[in-house]
Amino acid sequence: MSGTSPEPDRRIDRNLFVTVSGPPGCGATTLVEGIAESLDCGYVSGGELFREVAAEREMSLSQLIAETGESEEIDRALDRRLRRIAEKWGTANKAFVLESRLAGWIAGNRADIRIWLDAPDEVRADRTADREEMTSEMQVREVIEEQRYKSYYDIDLNDRSIYDLVINTGRWDAEATLDLALTGIERYDVDADEGAFDTPDFEI
Repeated sequence: MSGTSPEPDRRIDRNLFVTVSGPPGCGATTLVEGIAESLDCGYVSGGELFREVAAEREMSLSQLIAETGESEEIDRALDRRLRRIAEKWGTANKAFVLESRLAGWIAGNRADIRIWLDAPDEVRADRTADREEMTSEMQVREVIEEQRYKSYYDIDLNDRSIYDLVINTGRWDAEATLDLALTGIERYDVDADEGAFDTPDFEI
């Protein structure tokens, strides 16, 4: 994400379970780190879990991505791990941030605030140019994930209705994006909340 680093000194005393989702290069990791620091809480990144699985299996990211396209086992195991994390923190009454492309759906009604980030393809490609995963591989993974979410769980990733905040990070730098998210978190009033879109649990 271009621009200055997220503001480090804004502290918010809220015991909220927040999810952050979006495609590769959207700035999710940067935002999650900023939110976690401001809430003084922990977080889990789906991308890091994916890399851990690759390391455990002594595979490159490209190899693991290829394998996920051929078998349900890896994807479902990762999603089950994310579901267990969501179940734990959904009842903890403590601040926590969960990040993955499917985090908002997996956390469902357990989450207090669900955020979706996105940016134009060319912006995201530029941001991920120095990663181990090449732009072409990133695009392939996106297509595979969209297809599997629809096939496995009947989830349409183009449906943004479940999200409380949708931010185009191509239009704001990292600090401004964090400010937008923190403002929503800080001003969220449980008593005035008229209800999020219902997200039924699905079998993983």
